[in-house]
Amino acid sequence: MSRPDGINIPDGKFYLGDAGYACRPGILPPFRKTRYHLNEFSGRNYPRTAQELFNLRHSSLRVTVERAFGALKNRFKILDQKPFHPYSTQIKLVLACCILHNWILQWGFDEHVHEEEEVEPDDCYLWPW
Repeated sequence: MSRPDGINIPDGKFYLGDAGYACRPGILPPFRKTRYHLNEFSGRNYPRTAQELFNLRHSSLRVTVERAFGALKNRFKILDQKPFHPYSTQIKLVLACCILHNWILQWGFDEHVHEEEEVEPDDCYLWPW
């Protein structure tokens, strides 16, 4: 899938889409009219179908992506403001911030991103399909 404005999804790769996106090649939206939000699966409300399991994992990934963007925006306030640079400069700015962020994570202490806890796999997510 490609567009004239430069958005290109390579074959075999996918973008995580929210419910506003149609299911198209390269876009993975959640299943509609199926439980989605993490709190709907709390307690003993395990996924019962393949669609619910997909939506649970979609929601978990979306939360992770949003947390990553939140950490970037907390560290680099320029990313949290209305852009006034040309589009090509905006792309370079985001890339530069990602590179700096990753360098700081590797070589220094990061007050914006907490250490991740060890997570053990949960049996309820091991489905046969």
